[in-house]
Amino acid sequence: MTYYATQALAIRDQIFPAAYQVRQIIRAKQFIDANLTEPISLEAMAQVALLSKFHFLRLFKRCYGRTPHQYRTEQRLIRAKQLLQTGLSTTEVCHALNFESVTSFIGLFKKYTSQTPLAYQRKKQFSRA
Repeated sequence: MTYYATQALAIRDQIFPAAYQVRQIIRAKQFIDANLTEPISLEAMAQVALLSKFHFLRLFKRCYGRTPHQYRTEQRLIRAKQLLQTGLSTTEVCHALNFESVTSFIGLFKKYTSQTPLAYQRKKQFSRA
């Protein structure tokens, strides 16, 4: 093996987690996906992955490019978009996805999509017509 190949393998081992750790992170991600409407603590996610919460947080971010909280928020907002397209009101979507309040849901939705849930819903209804 050449010097460069050895160095490349060493860098890979430093940057990427081991295969068993990736499987544990995937298990935790599946747990998050299955429980989008339930409040989940970082400790609970880490426990599913069988890792300390700090190690879990680092590995999750390394694998998915975002923290577990950011990932979960994005997934909940994707689900919120789907529910808004079915004609549910902003309040109904907020409660269905167990957001803390309608105000915080609207603010979060606007932060991620640059529009309010009502504007998003109207835009989608208008584009279907």
